[in-house]
Amino acid sequence: MYQESNSVTKFENKVWLSSPTMHGPELEYVKEAYETNWMSTVGENINEVERLACEKTGCKYAVALSAGTAALHMAVKLAGVKSGDKVFCSDMTFSATVNPVVYEKGEPVFIDTEYDTWNMNPAALEKAFELYPEVKVVVIAHLYGTPGKINELKAICYKHGAVIVEDAAESLGATYKGKETGTFGAYNCISFNGNKIITGSAGGMLLTDDKEAAEKVRKWSTQARENAPWYQHEEVGYNYRMSNVIAGVVRGQFPYLDEHIAQKKAIYERYKEGLKDLPVKMNPYDGENSEPNFWLSCMIIDEEAMCKQVRGECEALYVAEHGKSCPTEILKTIAGINAEGRPIWKPMHMQPIYRMNGFVTREGNGRAKTNAYIAGGAVGKDGKPLDVGMDIFHRGLCLPSDNKMTPEQQDRIIEVIKKCFD
Repeated sequence: MYQESNSVTKFENKVWLSSPTMHGPELEYVKEAYETNWMSTVGENINEVERLACEKTGCKYAVALSAGTAALHMAVKLAGVKSGDKVFCSDMTFSATVNPVVYEKGEPVFIDTEYDTWNMNPAALEKAFELYPEVKVVVIAHLYGTPGKINELKAICYKHGAVIVEDAAESLGATYKGKETGTFGAYNCISFNGNKIITGSAGGMLLTDDKEAAEKVRKWSTQARENAPWYQHEEVGYNYRMSNVIAGVVRGQFPYLDEHIAQKKAIYERYKEGLKDLPVKMNPYDGENSEPNFWLSCMIIDEEAMCKQVRGECEALYVAEHGKSCPTEILKTIAGINAEGRPIWKPMHMQPIYRMNGFVTREGNGRAKTNAYIAGGAVGKDGKPLDVGMDIFHRGLCLPSDNKMTPEQQDRIIEVIKKCFD
C-alpha cells in the first residue's frame, strides 16, 4: 500500500479529501437514458430523483437543476431579491452560497460564525437586524454537513419578517431535532457536486413546500418558455435544468446515502479518538439537537498550541516550533504522504471581492474594527475573538474524509499529524 520516497512513507494511491463513491446502479440508469434516447432535460431519471428527494427530506416539491448554485440562484430569485437589496448571508461558507445574491444585483451582508457549530451566530443575526432593519432575506448554510442553530435563527427571521433561503448543499441527510435539513427555509437547496455525500458528478435540487414556487423554477430553468406553439418569452429564463443522464447517476446514488453517512461518521469518530491526546478539537455539533452527515471531518488547533503562521492572498508561511503546529504545516505534511486536506473555507468577509460589504459580529458592526481584526487583536466582551470566522479559518483545517479511505490509511494520517506536534 505504501512506497518509500525520500525517507517519507507515502500512500501508493492518493487518499482524497472526498471523492465520488460509485456502486453500479448509477451506470445502469445512465445506460437506460442512453438506450431510450432520453439524453436531454426530461426523462424518467429526473422524475425519479425529484421523487426520491421529496421522500428523503419530507419536502413537498423538488426541482432537479444543473447545480446547487443554480438552485441557490432560483431560490434568491423566488425570495424577491432585487437590485440594491441587502441580504444577510452565512460568512463561513463557499462562495456559491453568496454569489447568487449578486446575480440578482443584491448586496450580501455577512453574519459571523459561532464556535458551537461553526455556523451562523444567532446573536450576530439579531445585531444585524438592528443595523439593517430593512433586510427581508437571509441565506443560511450548514457548514461541512453540520446543522446550525436552526430554531434560534428561524425565530429571529420570523420576528423580523424575513424569508429564509437554506443552503443545505453540504448537509443532505443531516437532521435537526429529527427533521431533515433542506426543509427549514421557504426555499432550500442541495447539491450533487462530485465531492458531496452523494453525487451526480454535477447537479443540484431546489426543495420547497410551495407548489407555485416549484412551478416557477421549472419554467425559469427551461428558458422561461410560455405555453405557446412557438418559442414565446415574457421574462428572462435560464438553462438550469438537470439532464436525464446526470439524474441517472444521482438516482443510482440515493439508495446509498445512509451508508455513506455511516462511513463518514466512522471516519469522524476515528479522528476524534486518534487525536484526543493532541491540543486539537474536532469540528463541533450539538449532539442533543442535531445529527450531521459528517461530510467532512475537520479539526481546530488550540490557540496556545499554534506555531507562527502567516497567510497572504495565495500563499502561507509558518515557523515550526516544538510542541506546536498550524494548519499550513499539517496540510503540507499530509500532502507529503499523498493525502489531500484543505484549509477551512475562507470567510466571505475576508474575500477580496466582498471586503467592502457589511460584516456583523455578535457585538455589532464588524467592519468598525478592521485594523484590529487584521492584527488578530480584536476580542469581545467575553474575552474570545470577536471575528470568529477569521479565528476558525486561522486555526482550522479539513482532514482527508474520503469514505473509501481504510482505517489503516487513516491511522497513518493520524500518525503524521501527531508528529507535527513533536
